[in-house]
Amino acid sequence: MTLPAATRPFVEFPAILRAHGFPVAPDQTMGFVEAVGLLGPRDMRDIRNAAISMLSVPRERHLEFDALFRAYFLGQGLATSIEDGDEEDDLEAFEPTGARVDVEEGADEDETGDLATSAELLSRRQFVPADANDALRHLARRAERDLPRRLSYRRSFSQRGDRIDMRKALRQALRRDGEVFDLPVTRRKTRQRRILLLVDVSGSMTDQSEATMRFAHALTQAADRVETFTFGTRLTRISQSLRIRNADQALQTVGASVADFDGGTRIGDALQAFLSVPRFAGQARGAAVLILSDGLERGDPASLFEAVRKLSRLCWRLDWLTPLAADPHYEPRTEALSACLPYLDSLVPGDRIEVLCTHVLSLSRSS
Repeated sequence: MTLPAATRPFVEFPAILRAHGFPVAPDQTMGFVEAVGLLGPRDMRDIRNAAISMLSVPRERHLEFDALFRAYFLGQGLATSIEDGDEEDDLEAFEPTGARVDVEEGADEDETGDLATSAELLSRRQFVPADANDALRHLARRAERDLPRRLSYRRSFSQRGDRIDMRKALRQALRRDGEVFDLPVTRRKTRQRRILLLVDVSGSMTDQSEATMRFAHALTQAADRVETFTFGTRLTRISQSLRIRNADQALQTVGASVADFDGGTRIGDALQAFLSVPRFAGQARGAAVLILSDGLERGDPASLFEAVRKLSRLCWRLDWLTPLAADPHYEPRTEALSACLPYLDSLVPGDRIEVLCTHVLSLSRSS
């Protein structure tokens, strides 16, 4: 999808702000574009005011913002200093918008997927059409009954409730000349608990990528509330793509929207990016969070540890599913994953669709 020429500057400018450390979420970019359209700006001051308001620019960074604004919209030069050795870009939370971005070319591609790397290598992924297997059909049948549930704030009539429904009791009394023969009681309803999937699509997970994507699509179709993000050297929300009913069409859309398939691995940075966007982090609150990754972190181990610690405080339970755990003698030996173990509810195999389906259906029993 190609952006209209008139819209492109208002999509690219928030990306420039993010590259300079401003916490701009994808929905704020959309709000900025809509605000400019509603204002019908008469001069650049209207665009500047819309950007400051919709992109939530902190007051203490207005001078830095103005310098970037003038450099982009007015073509004024901006002097910058580059520190030696600081060549790697910060990882961004990404929601597909169709905008074109310039990226640095990564290292040579590792087609086998055996090695983990931190270099960014952008590529698209083609998924081969396939029929749903028995495990996915079983997941679809059992999801409503077996997926974890939580209490809702809404209440409904029940024979064994814990609170008297005074409104219903009064309505019955009015119909019966003030007589109340029984007291109607209510109890809180239940609803499916939100499930959050964080899926590793780096080169070391190449062999599992298709299985995890088909599992994510089947779960999205079967459950009430599922949010899915992919990460490698970027963080990308693919929930909307997975809501397409046809599995092959959904996976083709995912393959076109995720730019870092089979590339490098920066798990900690991706999770930190997820937590830094309030709209994304809110999806983890009270949710069952499943991280589908081999845990071969090539970034800073401290970043992954801190992200997992924060995530465990937000969610209902946090499970790490790794294909390496299929080996009976597997033990997490990487510094990052070993440090994260106290904050995980389970570290279990995740090498096949059948294993993934069985685990997610057993969450309510294992809690």
